[in-house]
Amino acid sequence: MGGTATGTAAGPRVGVSEARFAYPDPEWALRHLSLVQDLVRPRRGPAFRRNRREGEWVLRFPRHPVDRMEYLFELTHRDGGSELTCDPGNPLRAPGHFGERSVIEFPGYRRPEWVDDEPDSGELELLTVPAPVLGGAYTFPLWTSQGAHAGQPLPLLVAHDGPEYAAYSGLLRFLDAMIALGELPPMRAALLPPPGDRNQRYSASAVYARVLVHRILPAIDRVQPLAEGPHARVCMGASLGGLAALHAQRLYPSAFGALFVQSSSLFRRGLEEYESSFVRFGRIARFVDDMLAGRGAVRGIPVTMTCGTVEENLASNRAAERALRSQGYDVRLHEFRDAHNWIAWRDTFEPHLLELLQRVWR
Repeated sequence: MGGTATGTAAGPRVGVSEARFAYPDPEWALRHLSLVQDLVRPRRGPAFRRNRREGEWVLRFPRHPVDRMEYLFELTHRDGGSELTCDPGNPLRAPGHFGERSVIEFPGYRRPEWVDDEPDSGELELLTVPAPVLGGAYTFPLWTSQGAHAGQPLPLLVAHDGPEYAAYSGLLRFLDAMIALGELPPMRAALLPPPGDRNQRYSASAVYARVLVHRILPAIDRVQPLAEGPHARVCMGASLGGLAALHAQRLYPSAFGALFVQSSSLFRRGLEEYESSFVRFGRIARFVDDMLAGRGAVRGIPVTMTCGTVEENLASNRAAERALRSQGYDVRLHEFRDAHNWIAWRDTFEPHLLELLQRVWR
């Protein structure tokens, strides 16, 4: 690197209508500094400007229709080398698959109360399913809530990206807290990791849907029986995981009694062209077109959708809600004031995931 900025960063000044950033660099070790964010394009930008009198880089960033935002700084050094870093003056961070990001909470944001509860007190067991078409044995955790016993028929929540939901969104802590309060019945949750290449398997893959329905779900039922009732098994997922849940239900209408899908990657030609370089864009677009047109098997079930106010695929999620409702689904779309991230999805568990599970399990 060509040098390191020095000084003490004060952190952002957050107001109702904007956030003001300052990054100290009295020796001018940096050539350029940009904000990296998920609210508007370009994602790398806007750029900071030099405040030569104060020896710092400064930026005023207007508040968009969100209550919180996650961000990084991109530092470009004098030698041309660059790096992404959290804001050194802001201790508030959000976890994620690619590392932490700094967070701003605008006036009015409230963290869910259950986030500060004790860690979940359920039991985890590992199940392994032979799945040669997915590259070999497929292993995943199965969680049983506290107080339930082995062999007890219970409702089941199947979570795509389940380990990430647990690690970054506190899914099991949420379920445990709601069960302790008597808001949900005793239950199980299958935390399904992506089998191999996530972009391939969760992108409207008929192979994955077949293995999910004909191998993974029966394997769970053999080990721990499912409760009776048409809605006993619910599937959830975010982004590509939400798409995969919708796709599996369309191919196998009786596999799930309800769906909870968040920020689903419902790509359409002409609307989501910014994703056109995605390896399976064409396959996803064909599935979404078929779903919107009502082609294929249709069994209307309860579906709760959530999507952020600044997400670029919000229009496609709204179109899916209208189409599914016209096809007989009991579908509800809730728009949250955030972007495409694990904490945003966490913050919609209550009331929206809670309401769906209460509706179908009581």
